[in-house]
Amino acid sequence: MIEKYKFSKTLNNSKEVHSLMREFNSKGTLFGDGKRNKIKLFELEGKTINIKSFKIPNLINKVAYKYFRKSKARRSFEYASALLEKGIGTPQPIAFLENYNWLGLTDSYYASEHLETELTFRELVEIPSYPDHDAILRQFTKFSFDLHEKGIEFLDHSPGNTLIKKVSENQYQFFLVDLNRMNFHKAMDFNQRMENLSRLTPKKEMIAIMSDEYAKYYTESSNVIFDKMWESTNQFQEKFGKKQRLKKKLKFWKS
Repeated sequence: MIEKYKFSKTLNNSKEVHSLMREFNSKGTLFGDGKRNKIKLFELEGKTINIKSFKIPNLINKVAYKYFRKSKARRSFEYASALLEKGIGTPQPIAFLENYNWLGLTDSYYASEHLETELTFRELVEIPSYPDHDAILRQFTKFSFDLHEKGIEFLDHSPGNTLIKKVSENQYQFFLVDLNRMNFHKAMDFNQRMENLSRLTPKKEMIAIMSDEYAKYYTESSNVIFDKMWESTNQFQEKFGKKQRLKKKLKFWKS
């Protein structure tokens, strides 16, 4: 077994973190349902850290992650570092660990600080009466615009992957999580920007607010932005619906 471990240069207790990652299966407190990737919380010198164990890859990906692609754990660590350098909020990266055998990657882990926040974007979708709903949605839209201006295409820009923290009266900060799928561009065109917002909400009234806010900072009018964002959203919802129906059929035939 070959092990690869890398930690943040600012980390003073790398040996302790390394030990926690190696003992992931026997220690820690489970966070979330753990259906795909498993997340556990650990206490370290009075602070809570979050360690994510990625799903064991299939045969093809075992080989690909060893020879051709970076693992999800390594990408999460590197992308988090890149986001912070660009002034974008994300939990502080701590370390990643990869284990390999003769065939390829067997398991991998990503450690970061654990943030306690009030909500995710999902609450804005599911609870229209959430306090400060309009203000949070508009500030989130500005946050997304800043991502695009910096050429950051967050491919998993979906409701559960932005943590939202209230920092003062009517002011909020946003933190991206689940970072292993991301592209960095010199510039993003209009279609890329709108497509990047298509997974967030199927609600027309929310898209209307987001379009109005995005237009304050962009060269297109709110009407043009709304039309394209709504079109991209419908296309995503249609594709998502087809995938869900296909999964149901496969489960039926398997049973």
